[in-house]
Amino acid sequence: MPLTKEDIHRALEDITLPDGGTLISRDMIRALGIAGGDVRFVIEAPTAEVAKMMEPLRKAAEATVARLPGAGTVQVSLTAPAPGGMGAKAKSPSSLKIGGHAKPQEDGQRVKGVARILAIGSGKGGVGKSTVSSNLAVALARQGRKVGLLDADIYGPSQPRMMGVNKRPASPDGKTIIPLKAHGVTMMSIGLMLAEDKAVVWRGPMLMGALQQMLGQVEWGELDVLLVDLPPGTGDVQLTLCTKTELTGAVVVSTPQDVALLDARKALDMFATLKTPVLGLIENMSTFTCPHCGGESHPFGQGGVASEAERLGLPYLGALPLDLDTRIAGDGGTPIAAGEGPVADAFGALAKRLIDGGMA
Repeated sequence: MPLTKEDIHRALEDITLPDGGTLISRDMIRALGIAGGDVRFVIEAPTAEVAKMMEPLRKAAEATVARLPGAGTVQVSLTAPAPGGMGAKAKSPSSLKIGGHAKPQEDGQRVKGVARILAIGSGKGGVGKSTVSSNLAVALARQGRKVGLLDADIYGPSQPRMMGVNKRPASPDGKTIIPLKAHGVTMMSIGLMLAEDKAVVWRGPMLMGALQQMLGQVEWGELDVLLVDLPPGTGDVQLTLCTKTELTGAVVVSTPQDVALLDARKALDMFATLKTPVLGLIENMSTFTCPHCGGESHPFGQGGVASEAERLGLPYLGALPLDLDTRIAGDGGTPIAAGEGPVADAFGALAKRLIDGGMA
């Protein structure tokens, strides 16, 4: 019989924590996935300090699951929330500040060391654009590309949590910003400069200044591709990025739902107006497979993005499922593309399509 999640839960119930309880009773298991017998999951410790002491327990969990009938390769990772919340402000010797009015600059400037820049847009919030951005970045890195990820959603940065990064970037001189790395990806987000629950209350010029800093002052190094996770809509960040930076092009993410496609069309029109090439469309939350019966359904409709791409003569880059483990993995700071399984394979195929097309 194939290995099930219930089998794994029962096995992990036998691993007792030093202060009582088990990994299951304390609800510490995240992003559990099984693909052809291969197993991956994350153990979320309550604090970073506790996580440092849990390596023996991680190894025990890995060995316990590996002994189960039908188990193949087992990958277990440790994670923990940052003290004071994701993005908690750390002490820094520099006086680095993010924000302030943008400085005059010419249109179409290159970012030093970066070969290609892809903007990931949506037009509408809630379609999974940030999830696609983080997983696509990881999938590209796993295929040998040197990848950067810039979280340009200034008002609602989510990449620090999705990528499991919580340190404040260093600045040796108060001007240069040293980005952080996670899962093989170099990343920067304004969320790393603020406490997680701190709101950004800025007008447009401040947004443009912050974007200018994160593009021009960050030491990105030599990158094959920099993915820019755009905010929803067609506002100041999009306008600044598309006019002031030399972009390779944009990728638009949408669900098949008619309402989402209405806003995706606005994003497509914006990129056309700003003379930014659209490299393709991605349909997210395309299908849902019931974990109980295995039946497949289409909660947001079916094929809408593919039809739109065909109508406009644009490349259709592929479909991604609506998947619970993808959400859990993102909340846990380890994108699902970092592991194995059908969803990771889907992101891998999408990454390969971009590489083969010379876009990444």
